[in-house]
Amino acid sequence: MARYEYRRFPYVPPPELARSPREGTARVAIVGAGPVGLAMAIDLALHGIASVVLDDNDVVSVGSRAICWAKRTLEIFDRLGVGEAMVAKGVTWKTGRLFHGADEVYSFDLLPEAGHKMPAFINLQQYHVEELLVARCADFPDLVDLRWKNRVVGHEATDEGVRLEVMTPDGAYGLTAGWMLACDGARSPTRQRMGLPFEGETFEEKFLIVDVEMPESPFATAQAERWFWFRPPFHPGQSALFHKQPDDIYRIDLQLGPEADADAERDPARVIPRIRQMVGDRPFEIDWLSIYRFTCARLERFVHGRVVFVGDSAHLVSPFGARGGNGGIQDVDNLGWKLALVLRGEAEPSIIDTYDEERGRAADENIRHSSRATRFMTPKSPAERHFRDAVLALAHEAPFARRLVNSGRLSTPAVLSGVCIVSGDGGGGGIVPGAPCPDARVSAQGSPAWLLERLGGRFVLLTVGEGARGLAAPGLERLHVALPGEAAAVGDLVDGGDVAARYGRDVGYLVRPDQHVAARFAAAEAGRIAAALSRVLPAAVKAAAE
Repeated sequence: MARYEYRRFPYVPPPELARSPREGTARVAIVGAGPVGLAMAIDLALHGIASVVLDDNDVVSVGSRAICWAKRTLEIFDRLGVGEAMVAKGVTWKTGRLFHGADEVYSFDLLPEAGHKMPAFINLQQYHVEELLVARCADFPDLVDLRWKNRVVGHEATDEGVRLEVMTPDGAYGLTAGWMLACDGARSPTRQRMGLPFEGETFEEKFLIVDVEMPESPFATAQAERWFWFRPPFHPGQSALFHKQPDDIYRIDLQLGPEADADAERDPARVIPRIRQMVGDRPFEIDWLSIYRFTCARLERFVHGRVVFVGDSAHLVSPFGARGGNGGIQDVDNLGWKLALVLRGEAEPSIIDTYDEERGRAADENIRHSSRATRFMTPKSPAERHFRDAVLALAHEAPFARRLVNSGRLSTPAVLSGVCIVSGDGGGGGIVPGAPCPDARVSAQGSPAWLLERLGGRFVLLTVGEGARGLAAPGLERLHVALPGEAAAVGDLVDGGDVAARYGRDVGYLVRPDQHVAARFAAAEAGRIAAALSRVLPAAVKAAAE
């Protein structure tokens, strides 16, 4: 069996080392070149903002780590230019099966409707994602300065920026940045240096996570499905999880219990028999393994002056539900356009506080779902266990009980209704302000296309139906979707069967650069558009509305 060869990237001495003093400047310094840091650099580059990415290593992540990428995250990756490649390499799935012992309780479909470019989920190892993102960074040689073996060992923030102390194999240098984005992971050295409380709950249960390379699945229909067991028949623990990845790699997750000795459980002599109980006598090799306990925690604030925390450095959840990596990429989607506006002089720095408000809400939602899943999966008392087992027994036949089963609520995007830069409910029916825009089939000049390919990266007034054609605002780009039977003007999109059903008819939307709806308008509400834009950008650039 062929093992994945982890790619190493060349260390290049930074130009600051040739200067006296050894000092440099950057508009944005991004600390950490994992998926979040790399995506952040690409997003800023698409807005014309240069950044320096500093990573203390020279290799992609070792082990598959984050593997489940949700539809909304794939749509963000598509906007960044890597979504199609991820889907082509990944294992696409949308069906989950849930078992209690050897009996299947029920299955579910995560994307029951057609008309979306991106699938419900793909499984793709984090190292593949990072390689795609590194290659995409190379498309912006003047805007993304990716520095391997550049470890940030200290920083000092002021009202005007942040000075970073960076150590390389050839010595140290200083880098003064307008903004520092801490994308440095769950153990964030930035967070530790600042002494920031990371409050939450650490669960005592231990889990064994193993990637095995096998020529075929031990479960006949599990090629592109999520299988989850409560009290699995092949393992004495409370739960087990099974996923297929590319390259004949399968993810196996086995609950061990709080009393397990982590060091002993890493011994192949203990791991191999556990895997053998699950997969039978078919050949396999261990590709990667880890023993973990998980924490659900978050910073009280993600924004600390010119230092902003993104991804796992800001918030942590359990791996059940695929909310960690997906949440981090959705952080990027929220922050990038706001920081670009500030750096272009089009908004006041105070707009960055809305990143804290919006993504803090999303983190709370993810932590709440994660904590509830953990308590359902690992009952702490006989009463909790009886409740859990009774719910599973009912779920065989009773649909209402299935809503109570929790093996990790799978990642869904946060809806931002009620936050300070989303404007009311509007009229006309359709998508609630604060929600991300759903994709839909359209045609452009007679060729098939996708609606989300035409949104994102800038503010757009999206109008649907002839009755909304009069909605407009000076200086604001408009994208019109003509419905079947209506005359399409040059530049219009034409509904391919999904737009009216999802968005409504004769309605307009102010769509943010992150593809979230900022406001919704009935056909007669043209006068509200300028007010809505002013609310979305409370310190807005006048040019955006003039």
